[in-house]
Amino acid sequence: MARIEPDENEPPRPRGSGTQSVYAVLRREILAMALPPGSPLDEVRLSDRFGMSRTPVREALLRLSAEGLITTLPNRNTIVSPIDFASLPGYFDALTLMYRVTTRGAAMRSEPEAMKVIRARQAEFAAAVEAQDALRMIEANREFHVAIAELAGNAYYTSFFARLLDEGRRILRLYYRTFDDRLPRQYVEEHEKIIAAIEARDAGQADDLAIQHAAQIVKQIQDYLARDLGDPLDLEKPV
Repeated sequence: MARIEPDENEPPRPRGSGTQSVYAVLRREILAMALPPGSPLDEVRLSDRFGMSRTPVREALLRLSAEGLITTLPNRNTIVSPIDFASLPGYFDALTLMYRVTTRGAAMRSEPEAMKVIRARQAEFAAAVEAQDALRMIEANREFHVAIAELAGNAYYTSFFARLLDEGRRILRLYYRTFDDRLPRQYVEEHEKIIAAIEARDAGQADDLAIQHAAQIVKQIQDYLARDLGDPLDLEKPV
């Protein structure tokens, strides 16, 4: 990877900004599968790549480790965390619960200003689907559901749901390959129905739609894994 040279004309970075920039770049690459599971993360090479000392690199790796995105092995080598397929049933249960509790909660507190944000996130998602841009789809989908969670008003639920959605990005990236990044319009339409239920303050309908939305996503991912798990992490293919 090319070294990122600092601009001599730029002012000195504020304290901690180096850590943040390294963290943001590596996190994005891990979630996008540009750094596939098992990829080595060497402090010296990363320090050279980003043109920084090892301290901000080490601090960035600590943050990524706390999020479960990287793993330090017994031999002290650090790698991108493998995807734990065995834990997916529990993950799917938690994801479904968060879809339900946040969507239902949002319907009970529907507010015009919050709905503007949700509709803006939905427009971004629809545009990404139309453009067949998988990474934008995944990001926009996350922001759409996080906006709903924020409307629901429980910060603990919002934080937990956001983390679940982030943890699922790598699975979604693999799954979208089966569509050649042509995500069915069905997902956009399901989001529209959820928005309508929230705006109508119909908590029961919002809950039902959240169940259906989660169930079809989970089923399709399970079908994909069952079909392709013979070589589920053929990550030499371009992502």
